[in-house]
Amino acid sequence: MNFGILVFQQVEELDFVGPWEMLTMWSRHADGPQNCLIVSQSPGPVTCAKGLLINPHVSFADCPVLDYLLVPGGQGTRREVGNPVFVDFVADQAKNCRAVMSVCTGAFVLHAAGLLSGRKATTHWGSLERLRALGDVEVLEQRYVQDGMVWTSAGVSAGTDLMLAFIASEAGEEAAGKVQFGAEYYPSSTRYGGYENHAQAPAYIKNTRADP
Repeated sequence: MNFGILVFQQVEELDFVGPWEMLTMWSRHADGPQNCLIVSQSPGPVTCAKGLLINPHVSFADCPVLDYLLVPGGQGTRREVGNPVFVDFVADQAKNCRAVMSVCTGAFVLHAAGLLSGRKATTHWGSLERLRALGDVEVLEQRYVQDGMVWTSAGVSAGTDLMLAFIASEAGEEAAGKVQFGAEYYPSSTRYGGYENHAQAPAYIKNTRADP
């Protein structure tokens, strides 16, 4: 099984590092995908949104057929939605994927690739109205959303929750539990600064439950 995480210039770091941590723990400790890859359009370093430099494993030209694909977000998505090479890669790989996922504004890449029309989805709170404005997506204010083989999540840290939920769906509660325990990922329910009352706070922030 091949699991690819797509990166690009100005990708948001935690959008892909959080899911990567869960994914590789799944691979190593709970019989997850054997081949976990960071994929970029071209060879060479990628500069992330906060300045982190990374070296992807493969370029589009070298990438094998993927069984799973995750597209993170960040300011760079605003450029990539208009990049036909990038969008076509996502659309072509999706034809063979068991699941395609996005974190944050990666949802707009999925839409550009024809994968969100007529589906339920979510994105970063700051882009919920922009997603609604597309007109053919049912936007839900949840931490993550599954609609068939397409999974989307809210912003940045929400990708970690998406990946754990996906592991539970794909491999069962026991596998997800091993990953969660190994990562010691038990988020606090503490809210700081009263931002749960912000005018743009998505509905899930105001809920006391941890579910999407």
